[in-house]
Amino acid sequence: MLFWGCSFVWVKIVYAHHYKPIMTIFLRLVISSIILYVAIKIMKREQKIEKKDYGKFLLLALFQPFFYFLGESFGLTYISSTIAAVIISFIPVLTPIFAWMFIREKITILNLIGIIVSFGGILLIFFHKDLTFDASPLGVFLEFCAVASAIAYSIVVKKLVFKYSSLTIIKTQNILGAIYFLPLFLIFDFKDFISITPDSSLIYAMLMLSVFASSGAYLLYIPVIKELGINRANIFTNLIPVMTAVLSYFILTETFDLAKIVGMIIVILGISISQIYKQFNKMFY
Repeated sequence: MLFWGCSFVWVKIVYAHHYKPIMTIFLRLVISSIILYVAIKIMKREQKIEKKDYGKFLLLALFQPFFYFLGESFGLTYISSTIAAVIISFIPVLTPIFAWMFIREKITILNLIGIIVSFGGILLIFFHKDLTFDASPLGVFLEFCAVASAIAYSIVVKKLVFKYSSLTIIKTQNILGAIYFLPLFLIFDFKDFISITPDSSLIYAMLMLSVFASSGAYLLYIPVIKELGINRANIFTNLIPVMTAVLSYFILTETFDLAKIVGMIIVILGISISQIYKQFNKMFY
């Protein structure tokens, strides 16, 4: 969640250098795919994907990175990194509904309470004192499209985690994602790409996005889905706005007040409640 929280700040830095969303996504996926391919070769961890799973991998990459990054990245061109991260934190609020519908994953009372408490903390970070917020409706809509894609992704990936390693899943989804984005990159952004001379800060931000956000974060996240399930794993995404708000304050000079601090504490409290184990829980079906 720290890596994904940082990604909102790194994306803003990349955009400040006139890189566009599709260009940024395509390049980070290509770089990430190369890194993961080399890592798999060095560690001799290659796995052959069965033909019956091709469709699942194609669907996986369609939801994330393709649809997810289109929503998230274009949304960031209209709203602040902090607001975008807060909207992404709706993922655990909506996940239990779809996890129950599609894979019959149970939700506990404390899991539900933790989601509600954590969501209350998000609202404190999100809204101003007069209960309004300053954000583009289009930007908000695009970020919610990313939320829907992330939930669909977690449901599909749950069907693959017991058969394939995290390295195999992430390498495959990023290669397919780069293929999905290639036509858009060539049509819309290639001319701009060859006209921009990258400086050290742009190269640094792109490498951070590729290594940590597009590779490292997923390597850590996928095993958590396997061990904890979708509901308990996804509630940790509520830490993303906490990470992003702090980093945005120091790096992007975005505002940071007492309400945000209190909201962050409540978010962490809600996450802690949600992770209490089943001896204190009753199951909802």
